[in-house]
Amino acid sequence: MISDLSLAYLLGLFALAGSAVVAASVRATALADIIADRTRLGEAMAGGVLLGGATSLSGVVVSVSAAAGGDASFAMSNAVGGIAAQTLFLAVADLLHRRVNLEHAAAEPANLFQAVMLLILLSMPIAAMAGPDIAYFGVSPVSVVMFLGYLWGVKLSSTVSDAPMWRPVETRDTRVDEPDADSNPGAPVTRPALIFAALVAVMGLSGWVISQVAGEFITRFDLSSSLVGALMTAVITSLPELVTTLVAVRLGALQLAVGGIIGGNTFDTLFLVFSDVAYRDGSIFQAASDADLYWLATGMLMTAILLGGLILRQREGPASIGIESVLLIAVYACAVAVALLA
Repeated sequence: MISDLSLAYLLGLFALAGSAVVAASVRATALADIIADRTRLGEAMAGGVLLGGATSLSGVVVSVSAAAGGDASFAMSNAVGGIAAQTLFLAVADLLHRRVNLEHAAAEPANLFQAVMLLILLSMPIAAMAGPDIAYFGVSPVSVVMFLGYLWGVKLSSTVSDAPMWRPVETRDTRVDEPDADSNPGAPVTRPALIFAALVAVMGLSGWVISQVAGEFITRFDLSSSLVGALMTAVITSLPELVTTLVAVRLGALQLAVGGIIGGNTFDTLFLVFSDVAYRDGSIFQAASDADLYWLATGMLMTAILLGGLILRQREGPASIGIESVLLIAVYACAVAVALLA
């Protein structure tokens, strides 16, 4: 039993599970790029749906496990804290992409649309938290609307990607989404898809281990569920997004990098839907704390800043990164400082 383990073993198990998630995500990024090229899915859609969903699986497991155990705040803060952390990762990637502002080079209408969709989905939990306590079979109607809205948004994102009604202005720094020369478009996708699925399973199992260890930390050391969820498990389970973003940037798959973060964040809103179903004491939104609302607002603010940067497409800024990246770093740093001092 995890509760019988010493602190040293708990920390070792936590680190091992986190390392497994990161290692699996590195390989998954390269496979997602291959699948995108061979299926003609496109980097933005592959990043937003395929890679974004896969790297979010460990986080899903953490939130659902916490909700099933009755800890609503842990479940919610893990979800919304992860969205804030993952948005920050784009600023980190921008720092490493020295040639030009990442948001300028990765111009893609599908990413803009998914950012808008993310803001819409993030506004719904706020309505559920501020509105009347309504739940059917323990599930809020907002969860149903969010799930259907996500599915509809993915369909519309595919339409925007395949048949955009407008295109960004191309400059010498714009990175066009084209299949790699050695990607062998049209080749069988079965083998990379199966390996990708196996890696997803590894990430899911690792997420369960992380949730169990984090839950033990909360109980043993009387820690705040919201703080552990937003700054501990959210960051650890979000590391795949950091790794995949940096790997994608290194490979030159800039749309995949940006799409992976935005798409992963959009998928992360479903954490709340699944957690609401797993939480059996009523609507999880009504059980949330003010700290969870705080991280939800932080995620929305950072997403709006990112969307502004994608539209502005500033070529250069302070330290050769966009002003949106500077603001993202500042907002997240302030949010963490306030959370720790509260």
